[in-house]
Amino acid sequence: MKEAQFDAQGSRVRWTEVDGAGPARIYVHGLGAASTVYHAHIAARPELAGRRTLFVDLPGHGLSDRPADFGYSLEDHADAVAAVLDEAQVTGAEIIAHSMGGSVAIVLAHRRPELVTRLVLTEANLDPRPPATAGSSGIASYTEDDFIAGGYARVLEKAGPTWAATMRLADPVALHRSATGLVAGTHPTMRRMLLGLPVDRVYLQGDASGELAGRDELTAAGVRVVTVPGAGHNVMFDNADAFAAAIAGG
Repeated sequence: MKEAQFDAQGSRVRWTEVDGAGPARIYVHGLGAASTVYHAHIAARPELAGRRTLFVDLPGHGLSDRPADFGYSLEDHADAVAAVLDEAQVTGAEIIAHSMGGSVAIVLAHRRPELVTRLVLTEANLDPRPPATAGSSGIASYTEDDFIAGGYARVLEKAGPTWAATMRLADPVALHRSATGLVAGTHPTMRRMLLGLPVDRVYLQGDASGELAGRDELTAAGVRVVTVPGAGHNVMFDNADAFAAAIAGG
């Protein structure tokens, strides 16, 4: 396990790494998740093996530190991932990112373009104020104090077993602030940033999740949008073959 400082207090963001050649692949998880759980089984596949690979746990999640005075906005998380890449001496990376992690990856590519040459985004949040049914919206509907006092436990009860398993590793304050930051979005929006990025961009949408809003505009801007059959939000679990093929460029 490796680590990098991400704030003035010395807090550490941590990652596990596999040696390899070629441009590094960086895996970034979603809200209340952890990178190895969601992506290690994909990175180990034969068509993806042999590349330098980093599995990053965002601040407040997994094995990374969870400072109480950190903002946990999308920009804050993007800066933490940038600290990882700077410490690891990585530029021109491929970022494979899920859900909130995809939003973080878009912000990273916008703010630090030298760090990113390709984005593979799985159901990334592109717009602020997602539907009330979204997990982030449910968490952000609580005040921070109410979430810590009882909302966190209620959300865990309602989450499916996979999400709950990793959400239990997330700090409640970090989880709430991350959800609030995701709901607030960015200026310009993540969608506007993605449309303007000059890198290779792939967006994966599970067919069970319905039609991707603004698909035609994304396609016109050069984003390759792939609807993955037999998959919902967690494409890497539901259709690992299609997920790995998209990363490999197939």
